[in-house]
Amino acid sequence: MFAGLALSVVLTLLPVAGSGVTPPPGGADVDYQLGGTSRPASNVEVVVRDREAKPAAGRYNICYVNGFQTQPGESRFWRDRWNLVLKRGGKPVVDEAWGEWLLDIRTPAKRVALSRVVGRWIDRCARDGFDAVEFDNLDSWSRSHGLITRAEARQFARHLIRRAHERGLAAGQKNWAELNGRTLGFDFAVAEECGRYDECGDYVASYGSRVLVVEYRATDFRRTCAAWGTRLGVVLRDRALKPDGPRRWC
Repeated sequence: MFAGLALSVVLTLLPVAGSGVTPPPGGADVDYQLGGTSRPASNVEVVVRDREAKPAAGRYNICYVNGFQTQPGESRFWRDRWNLVLKRGGKPVVDEAWGEWLLDIRTPAKRVALSRVVGRWIDRCARDGFDAVEFDNLDSWSRSHGLITRAEARQFARHLIRRAHERGLAAGQKNWAELNGRTLGFDFAVAEECGRYDECGDYVASYGSRVLVVEYRATDFRRTCAAWGTRLGVVLRDRALKPDGPRRWC
């Protein structure tokens, strides 16, 4: 696991995380590598990679898990679990931006069943040596055509956070900036385009400097650096997150 004197000093100044877990260092440079892995730059302390990738040696590693929607290319997997996919008029509810099906978290029984599925992915993250996990997309309820409530999303998030903490992993909030995820047990946040949408302050109010910011447009990156670059880790990446794609830090 990631360790060091600088991290110890930072942790004493930030909100307490879930018991027995180590959250990412505040204000650290981050590399967001979901589209494929590459060797992190020397300044990078935190690396985020997909759950099927291996962690980066010598860095604090966060495992990306799509906990509220399906991953692209896994339609066969979910057709075998068709009752756990959210449907409207008999057809899957789709996040049009990414072509992903929403998972059906509306009942306690389905939340338990899905937490077992996602829980196995969390377990793998821990076995592979990751330090934390981020769960996408906490705000899927907002794309469910009113079928999923905020309360149901919070309840399912608690299942996932508990599993992560049981495996010694810090848990990261992804999206839904208006929610103080610490009330659910989240330890840090990954904020895509919070500068573009003027949401960084919402995350900072909940997590202090434990907010990892990813911007995809140069103008937003410059503005975010000017406003938050001395306090938060901010990286500019391409939307495809290609291994050889651009990277800039404040």
